[in-house]
Amino acid sequence: MTLTPRLVRVAIALTTCFGLAGCSAFESDSTPHAPTRAQDTIVVGVSGDFAENQLVAEMYAQVLEQAGYTVQRELDIHSRESSQNALESGRIDVKPEYLSSLLVFVDPGAQASDDPAEVARRLEALLRPRGVTVLTPSRAQDTNQFVASAATAKRFHLTSMSSLAAVADQLTIGGPPECAQRAFCLPGLERVYGIVFNDFQPLDVGGPQTIAALKDDDVQIGLMFSTDPRISENGLIPLVDDRHLQDAENITPVIRSDKLNGEIRGLLDGVSARLSNDVLTYLVGQVVIDGLEVPAVARDFLTANGLLG
Repeated sequence: MTLTPRLVRVAIALTTCFGLAGCSAFESDSTPHAPTRAQDTIVVGVSGDFAENQLVAEMYAQVLEQAGYTVQRELDIHSRESSQNALESGRIDVKPEYLSSLLVFVDPGAQASDDPAEVARRLEALLRPRGVTVLTPSRAQDTNQFVASAATAKRFHLTSMSSLAAVADQLTIGGPPECAQRAFCLPGLERVYGIVFNDFQPLDVGGPQTIAALKDDDVQIGLMFSTDPRISENGLIPLVDDRHLQDAENITPVIRSDKLNGEIRGLLDGVSARLSNDVLTYLVGQVVIDGLEVPAVARDFLTANGLLG
């Protein structure tokens, strides 16, 4: 879907009620030494260094700066393995996360769910003892999206992940190196669908390397993200997750509890309240297709929606 700036504003208005609803489940701020604007720097990180996560993290940074906080950005952290360690050790203070992926990362035996509030509650119980608070999930969610090149989809009649299972042993899949261990990637594909590929080629996180490898037939299946506009732009074929491997992946701020106060909660939840799938797809397209800079896209979005003066 292609959104004009006016449609983006309409979509944002429709999502605000979701972001504000359900806040009561995450309202308690046990932060006796929460920062004031003149205190410690707030370090904003990412769960991974791809355009969408960097965009949302940049939004967090800009609304905090607008409110008078000193902000440092760490937007080049490659993986959740690194970013979660950085968050819990205090090297970063806040990052946007994806609910179910973080849940099974923190507790590999956890049962995920398609209910974002339920996943957030489970995460809160796991992370609160580690000094991390889960804020209100946004309506926007971005799941792993496995795609086939058009030629591969036509040759093997691929429309769904189930249809892929019978021919996967003839194909190579490309994705980030962490895909080999992630519960919603290769291990999950084998567990839920019985899919075992002929080979796995480590690439980037749903970026230009993955797209080039698909177009050059170096890989026939690639891992991308469901809100990435380059899927349709490059004629790639999304395969339907017909057995529901992917669960609730709503984008959610997670923050060190000792950095949280009521004002910061309101600022970050305010960003979440204005995010939707269509909005994110449009904004990511401005970066990865139109070539605009992440800070500029984030600033325009926040300004247009009353979050920056």
